[in-house]
Amino acid sequence: MRNAAFRRFVTASLISAAGSAMAPLALAYSVIEQGGGAGALGVVLATNTVPTVLFLLVGGVLADRVSRSRLLFLGNLLAAAAQGALAVVVATGHATTTSIAVCGFVSGTAVAFAVPAAQGAVAQIVPAEELPQANALLRLPGNAVKVLGPAVGGGAVAVSGPAWALAWDALTFAVAALLLRGLRLDAPVPVTSALSDLRQGWTGFWSRTWLWTYTVSGTVLVAAWLAGFQLLGPVVAAERYAGARDWGLVQGAFAAGLLAGTVVCLRWRPYRLMVVAVAAGAPLAVPLLVMGWGLPLPWLLLATFLAGVGLDVAIVAWTTAFQQHVPQGELGRMGAFNSVGERLAIPVGYLLTALAAGTWDNRTVLVACAALVVAAAVLNLCVRDVHRINATRD
Repeated sequence: MRNAAFRRFVTASLISAAGSAMAPLALAYSVIEQGGGAGALGVVLATNTVPTVLFLLVGGVLADRVSRSRLLFLGNLLAAAAQGALAVVVATGHATTTSIAVCGFVSGTAVAFAVPAAQGAVAQIVPAEELPQANALLRLPGNAVKVLGPAVGGGAVAVSGPAWALAWDALTFAVAALLLRGLRLDAPVPVTSALSDLRQGWTGFWSRTWLWTYTVSGTVLVAAWLAGFQLLGPVVAAERYAGARDWGLVQGAFAAGLLAGTVVCLRWRPYRLMVVAVAAGAPLAVPLLVMGWGLPLPWLLLATFLAGVGLDVAIVAWTTAFQQHVPQGELGRMGAFNSVGERLAIPVGYLLTALAAGTWDNRTVLVACAALVVAAAVLNLCVRDVHRINATRD
C-alpha cells in the first residue's frame, strides 16, 4: 500500500465495486419487472457475454502493445455509458428485452478491453514477490463493499425499482475511469505485427498445459455456476423465497464469503497454487444443490457463504500463479485466451439453461449444474502439470 499507483488501482476497484455490487440484481429484476422470465433473462445475460468473447483476443493483443492504463480508462468509460443508458430506459418505462440486451452488449465490449489490461497492470505495478498480498488486498475493499451492497440493493430495488441502482453503477464506472487514467502506465514497444503477436500468444498458451486445461475446466465450471446461480437464482427466489429482498441477502452472503476468503488469503500463502485454485472452486456446487432441493433460506445463506470463501481463495491463488508463471510481455494475450475459453460457454450455457427450464423443472437443472461444477474440478486435479505450478518463494 506504500505504492501510490497500487493505491490508485485499489481505490478505482473499490469505487467500481460499490456500484457493481448492486448491478446483477438490478439487471435481473429489470428483466423480470417487464414480464420476462428465465428465457428472457438468459437472452440478456448471453448478449452481455457474446461481445466479450468476440473482442477479448483483440483486447489481449492491445494490452501487450499499448498503455494498459489507457485501455482500463476507455473500458470503464464505455461501461459507464452503457449502464447510464440502461438506467434511463428502465426509469422511463421503455425497457424491453431488446433494449436491455443492447446495453448489455456494450457493457460486454467494455469488459473485453478492460480484463486483459487489468491482469497485466497489477503485475506491472507490483513486484513479483508481493503479488500474493497485492492480489488479496486488491479484492479486500471490493469484497467488503459487496457484503452490504446486494442487501442494500435488494431493498432499493424492492422499494424504488432497479433504475437507481443502475444509475449508481454508471457513476462509479465513470469515477473509476478517471482514476485509472491517472496511472500512466508505460506502453510496450511492439516489435512484431498484431497478427504475429496473436499467433505467438496462441503458441505460448497451448504450450502451457496447466493453463489451457484450467481454462477448459473453468469453461464448464463458470458456465454451470452462472447459469444456475445468476440465471435461475433470481427466478427461484421469486418463486420459493421473498423475491428481491431474499435474493439480496443471498448475494450479500456470497459477498461476505468472498471477504472472508480474502482475509484467509492475507494470512495464508499456499505453495501449491494451482491445486488450491482448482480445488477451492468445487464448493460452488453447494448453493446450487441447496436451491435445487428447496431447503430453507438459512441453509442457502450458509452454503452461499462457503462458496464465496472457496471462490475468493481460488481467484487469488489462480491470479498469483498466472502472474508469476507467465512473462510480463505475454500477460495480456494469455489472459485473453484464458478469459475467452471461460466465457465462450457462458452464452451457450445461459441459452441451454433457458431452454431446459422450459422442459425440465428448475430443481433438475440446478442439480445438473452442481454436478458439472464438481466434475470440472475433479478432472482438472487429475492433470499432472497442475501440480507443478507452485508459488515463487522470496
